[in-house]
Amino acid sequence: MTSAVLPFGRNRRLLSSVALVPLLWPVDGLAQTASANPRGLDPIVVEGQTARPAKPRATANAGSSRQRRAAARPAAAPAPAPAEAATTRAATAPTFNLGTPSSTGSRLGLTPLQTPASVEVIRAETIAERGQHNVIDAVTQNATGFTASPAPGNGGLSFATRGFTGNGTVMSLYDGTRMYVGSGTMTFPFDTWTAQRIEVLRGPASVMYGEGAIGGAVNVISKKPLDVQRNEAEISLDTNLLRRLAVDSGGPINPNVTYRLAAIGNMSDGWVDRDTMSNVAVSGSVRVQAADNLAFTLSEDYADRSPSRYFGTPLVNGGIDESLRFKNYNVGDSSIRYRDNWTQFKTEWDVAEGVSVKNVTYYLSSHRHWKDVESYAFSPTTGNINRSSYIEIFHDQEQVGNRFDTTFKGHLFGLANQFVAGFDVNRIAFTHTNNSPYSGSSSVNPYNFDPGNFLWVSSTRPSFHTKTTQYGLFAENRLSLTDQLSVIGGVRSDHPTVERTDFLTPANSFEKTYSAPSWRVGVVYNPIPDLSLYGQYATAVDPVTNLITMTGVNRDFALSTGKQVEVGIKQQLAGGRAEWTLSAYQIVKNNLLARDPQNPANTNPLQIGQQSSRGIEASAGLKVTETIRLDANVAWLRAKYDDFTQVVGGQVVNYAGNVPANVPQVVSNIWATWAFAPGWSANAGVQLVGDTWADNANTLVRPAYNVVNAGMMWKPDSRQTFALRVYNLFDTVYATSGGTSQWILGMPRTAELSYNVKF
Repeated sequence: MTSAVLPFGRNRRLLSSVALVPLLWPVDGLAQTASANPRGLDPIVVEGQTARPAKPRATANAGSSRQRRAAARPAAAPAPAPAEAATTRAATAPTFNLGTPSSTGSRLGLTPLQTPASVEVIRAETIAERGQHNVIDAVTQNATGFTASPAPGNGGLSFATRGFTGNGTVMSLYDGTRMYVGSGTMTFPFDTWTAQRIEVLRGPASVMYGEGAIGGAVNVISKKPLDVQRNEAEISLDTNLLRRLAVDSGGPINPNVTYRLAAIGNMSDGWVDRDTMSNVAVSGSVRVQAADNLAFTLSEDYADRSPSRYFGTPLVNGGIDESLRFKNYNVGDSSIRYRDNWTQFKTEWDVAEGVSVKNVTYYLSSHRHWKDVESYAFSPTTGNINRSSYIEIFHDQEQVGNRFDTTFKGHLFGLANQFVAGFDVNRIAFTHTNNSPYSGSSSVNPYNFDPGNFLWVSSTRPSFHTKTTQYGLFAENRLSLTDQLSVIGGVRSDHPTVERTDFLTPANSFEKTYSAPSWRVGVVYNPIPDLSLYGQYATAVDPVTNLITMTGVNRDFALSTGKQVEVGIKQQLAGGRAEWTLSAYQIVKNNLLARDPQNPANTNPLQIGQQSSRGIEASAGLKVTETIRLDANVAWLRAKYDDFTQVVGGQVVNYAGNVPANVPQVVSNIWATWAFAPGWSANAGVQLVGDTWADNANTLVRPAYNVVNAGMMWKPDSRQTFALRVYNLFDTVYATSGGTSQWILGMPRTAELSYNVKF
């Protein structure tokens, strides 16, 4: 068998030019005709509950409270004249969001310009325009410095940023609520149809959300009830026979009750052999405006996924043999299914002028099942693929929690001040059922083989159960020293208690309480309007392994600690036609588990390791003309172990200086959008990911890659959109994750045709 090993690098400059030049060459001509024939990129549509204007207190003869609320509700604006529409388009761009309030980087409703941290907002309009159907693509192809290592074993949601990777250090949230990670797995949210926007925070997020977020956080915000009736449907088909049907409806039920219901379903034959998959997600919410200053929202999200059962392609001579690109070596009766349910009840109460209260009560559950053979290795001796790790696992997780906070806006010593304080509590039950020690093996021909059935070598039985109780207290304050200078600080203290019952080895059962304090302080200076200079110092805590699946071996270790220093600059300019950001940071994480360098025979780890990263991140967006928009970002970093001893072959090896696995040192995204004719637009984007080590020993590298995606949209009228998209335009063969024996490859060139209608 001959192997075609992927090249280590690609000419990024050439590919970027290929992607962008066809879109940029007619700039002069378009600029000359713009005034004569006004057309341009579509305006953004901001969804969600319409802001209610402040109203004076009612008098005795002001009518009923229902009449007052109905009279105060903003009426739908009439359709603008063509000239007004052109003006709106010139002033807005869905990718420019420095002035958009965000809830992920602060609980005070600050915009990214006001926040001393790296926060980005990815709107649903941007996601739809670029045809990004899943959360992984929406984040990694839009946000600065994010990559992912999705795999069936981690639920398909595993991000990396600022040198830290995995669900234990980059947190995933839904509407600001976290589901605690069990056994490194997170399975919801996954589809972008039910998302109103995605917000990302780069850098420590423990002061916001508790332990487990030293690298950053990804927060998916669901679609909210609407005051004005709006309906939407979409259907699409691609060359992998992915059939996708989506609906979305929102509006008023009566003057005080509004709703939103979004649903998505898809089925696919997959792009590798024998890999049919299907997904369903439904998101519904009802908002009741009980009084002028009091609102309740009940939301329900349900997802049922049978995702890809492709665990990777075995390496041949340390690289990918392209003749194996579409082979699936899983067994014929393999099965994976995730069922997730999120129920949330939210209360918003404006108690008095400058005082507001929010409360969220939630019930979350996740039930997961895997039955697969997951490890594949090419044998140079026989030329066959050796399969091992016949694994069956069940996860059953339930979480009940409550989050409460009160915000005060006023003055402190005559200075404008905002303050929020609150608490959250959670109770999590997790049961792990498996067929450990996951034995069984088989060997098959690489090309023509019977996949066979699952080998029942060991019985599947409950392994352990944990009950985790957590409570956390948090506070945040913003003090405006002058109109141009503000100081923002936050503090949080978490106290989780883990009670583990080990069914197989009762001696490994335990109960342990941990302490997880974190804090941050930052300064924002605005020398001129729409320009921010900032600096921040933040601390964070990570468990040595996922908290709710902590093992008896690791129970006595303290939580790992981290600290970050970050400085940066952000600016909006040219009347909203451009914005840019630049940041630099250093993160140090201590108390990693490492082997005893003085006693290699001691298999119990010591908490002596250290990891660090430093980097520079930049982003820019420019509306070149009324019809052309450019967006780009890049992240350079140097991530390394400072002290990390391991035992290899009975010898102590210190990985100091090595790059952690799954962490590329350079990541970039470049997008261009061009409305080249009335009703017509095109876009193209290139995602550049640098070389990535496949293991902590740095013995094998996954080569850098560039993936180009392109699309064209036609809108015959304001309600209909036809779109043709091509993903991986140049059919690049690349790996997104994997170790030293097998890699999970990215999707090959795929064309998609879709139709969207609003009514």
